[in-house]
Amino acid sequence: MSDKNSGYLNMELLRFTTAGSVDDGKSTLIGRLLYDSKAIFEDQMEAIEKASERVGNEEVNLALLTDGLRAEREQGITIDVAYRYFATPKRKFIIADTPGHIQYTRNMVTGASTANVAIILVDARRGVLEQTLRHAYIASQLQIPHVIFCVNKMDLVDYKQETFEKIRSDIDGFTSKLSVKDIRFVPISALKGDNVVDRSEKMDDWYKGPTLLHLLENIHISSDVNRTNFRFPVQYVVRPQSPDFPDYRGYGGRIMSGAVKVGDPITVLPSGFTSKVKTIDLFTDTMNEAFAPQSVTITLEDDIDISRGDMLVKSDDLPNTTQDLELMICWFNERNLVPRGKYVIRHTSAEARCMVTGVQHKMNINTLEKDTDDLNIGMNDIAKITLRVTKPLHVDPYFRNRFTGSIILVDEGTNETVAAGMII
Repeated sequence: MSDKNSGYLNMELLRFTTAGSVDDGKSTLIGRLLYDSKAIFEDQMEAIEKASERVGNEEVNLALLTDGLRAEREQGITIDVAYRYFATPKRKFIIADTPGHIQYTRNMVTGASTANVAIILVDARRGVLEQTLRHAYIASQLQIPHVIFCVNKMDLVDYKQETFEKIRSDIDGFTSKLSVKDIRFVPISALKGDNVVDRSEKMDDWYKGPTLLHLLENIHISSDVNRTNFRFPVQYVVRPQSPDFPDYRGYGGRIMSGAVKVGDPITVLPSGFTSKVKTIDLFTDTMNEAFAPQSVTITLEDDIDISRGDMLVKSDDLPNTTQDLELMICWFNERNLVPRGKYVIRHTSAEARCMVTGVQHKMNINTLEKDTDDLNIGMNDIAKITLRVTKPLHVDPYFRNRFTGSIILVDEGTNETVAAGMII
């Protein structure tokens, strides 16, 4: 493999999500990032130039780079989570572009669930809206470590510092009640390119901070991963039964958090059997140590009956094992949550049946108040509920571990995902 390719493969990956109200310019911002960082092909550029001409736009409409579905392009809206990939010499990026409409809150939850950074756009002319607060609250609930508020369309308010500072002050007043570790503010114009990839001469006299791309390239994310609690849900059992490996029995999966070394004492859940790590294999290589989020195959010194849905953990650091869960959920489905309704719960690689045993409250996202009177949970509602599961699950609180602290609920009859939840 060439040095260039191996360098690309070893580059740090940052996942970020964009959110904001309708017409705040999310798709234009992503288009500008891709265009100014030279991350699009010539034929893509030609296609959006022609599409822009067809609808009578004088300037190239960079939003067309992300509004990929034809129906979206024709209506000028984003209706689903669109994923885009690009790289700079410093980092690789995966973007989840999510819709701005209130009725698509569930899409934002989906797109943001694995993000390191949330970019929340605010229209400089309209200031802080209900959707701005909603998205900040969701980013906080999902424990996204870094949130960047991009005050967009600064060109339409004459690049005034007072406009930017007023919005910043309004947001600070709200986010002080939330649990977000790192909040940044960048004044931008996605349409004109100010402070997206290149510094803006129009705001240089009062904004001395980094451009958005510089922030994305340099924001420190390696400490965001839980390096402490080793959690390895078994995805599948590797049994080649080939002449070269007649007795090989390994357990394949992704390390969700923590690290593991050869010789570490291991407990298998739910059986409780213990052993030690014999080998850690990655493709044809054998390693002495592996860490999150690597996908590896682990072999143990003892022959234990292990299957998909089991979890390997270090013997001195066990997760909570419980059948009763308290959750914050976002409801995804058109049909309301059914009290005492039965659903399938999926947690890491494990699956079980469960019943909703109670609804504690629904969140009013605009006021951050708990509504205990209206307990009807419909699409896009965020609520605190309790569940009883038919078998014990091995969980961590979501604030400590985003992977072993999250679940999804599935409707048994339709196989639709009806909710995503964070374990309290």
